[in-house]
Amino acid sequence: MPQGKVTEVPDDGLTTRERRALPLLVVHTGDGKGKSTAAFGMALRAWTAGWPIGVFQFTKSPKWKSGEEAALKSLGSVHESTGQGGAVTWHKMGEGWSWLRTQPEDHAKAAVAGWEQVKADLDAERYRLMILDEFTYPVSNGTLDVTEILATLAARPGTQHVVITGRRAHPDLIAAADLVTEMTKIRHPMDAGRKGQVGIEW
Repeated sequence: MPQGKVTEVPDDGLTTRERRALPLLVVHTGDGKGKSTAAFGMALRAWTAGWPIGVFQFTKSPKWKSGEEAALKSLGSVHESTGQGGAVTWHKMGEGWSWLRTQPEDHAKAAVAGWEQVKADLDAERYRLMILDEFTYPVSNGTLDVTEILATLAARPGTQHVVITGRRAHPDLIAAADLVTEMTKIRHPMDAGRKGQVGIEW
């Protein structure tokens, strides 16, 4: 597709300006590295546009620290003190269950509580961009009902863009999304026994 040009113009009765303002559901999935990284890159653009941003991490332990969290929270502080950019809110909804040995019922409770918070914020139109990081896991494993999730997202009011990341996205989630990117791994340093690095993985 040529840069900035669509392949066809839909017969939806909308003007170009109206069509450009439609809310997007975005899914970043696949086994390759970069799903969350790409989502946080979108958050940087959103912050520059002055949008309020909500990040919801579904499988990260509250004890873990990441570079993108520190950077975006710092930008949130810039907004609070100067009015520049947009507000940033960061929620760690999970218990680190993708890596740590915690009880399955704890994972489910955390995921359900996280989704309830997301629904409340969607209803309140609290954010212009919402990132549901690692959200594919509680959806694909059946902890959360994909039908209810899709109905909630389809009925969200206003212009709220939602970005979902994680491996093995549910087929129904992929079918409903406006933008789907699959990160395909060709090579990774861990294949050669190398560990993750500060500034690269977190």
